[in-house]
Amino acid sequence: VKDAKVRREIATITRAYKDKKEHFIENLALGIGKIAASVYPYPVIVRMSDFKTNEYANLIGGEAFEPKEDNPMLGFRGASRYYSPRYREGFSLECQAIKRVREKMGFENVLVMIPFCRTLEEADRVLKVMEEEGLKRGELEIYMMCEIPSNIILAEEFAKRFDGFSIGSNDLTQLILGVDRDAEDLAALFDERNEAVKKMIREVIQVARKTQTKIGICGQAPSDYPDFAAFLVEAGIDSISLNPDSVIGVLKRLA
Repeated sequence: VKDAKVRREIATITRAYKDKKEHFIENLALGIGKIAASVYPYPVIVRMSDFKTNEYANLIGGEAFEPKEDNPMLGFRGASRYYSPRYREGFSLECQAIKRVREKMGFENVLVMIPFCRTLEEADRVLKVMEEEGLKRGELEIYMMCEIPSNIILAEEFAKRFDGFSIGSNDLTQLILGVDRDAEDLAALFDERNEAVKKMIREVIQVARKTQTKIGICGQAPSDYPDFAAFLVEAGIDSISLNPDSVIGVLKRLA
């Protein structure tokens, strides 16, 4: 970082730490630890970072490191960053925070989840990096976001590499339908209840059950559409995430 103003801002924020990396590791670990403690011993699934380049660029000093992409939604994000020389050190800090929560704080109920993993080869590279950082599958459970059509087409192969799937219905819908979810003119076409989306979701749930892989969903759709939640239950999903204000309505629909 060469900008003097940004350097001063970073120095102020991290003034209590001789090693500036420790500021990130400690604060991330404390945040995760609070959540893990509040529900212990029930599992807490922590999704690793999935900021897009434009979002990173808006952070302090971020503009100096991020490329300008025409379509960040399909760009340098998720799993692709973790093994890249451009972000490998940053991912190491994330892994160190997870290790601290599990090993020093004792919250072994913390699991991790990898977002936007495009290919089997990418999955292997990420798992190798995590093992180098002391997060080895078998010693902790590692899940994968299921939010790209390739994740469903090759679900049986991904299931050999991960302990669980979490369907990301927002990204999955836009990639199946070819609809930019941020495009106002196409808003009416973006619908998780579309039959093509439901067919793909039903297919990956069937694979998960066949391979004894845990599967849930963390998209917005079940909260917005109780009928969609009912479809997921009928399809055999293991878990559904809901917004607090939608829980009662969805439970009534499922009763």
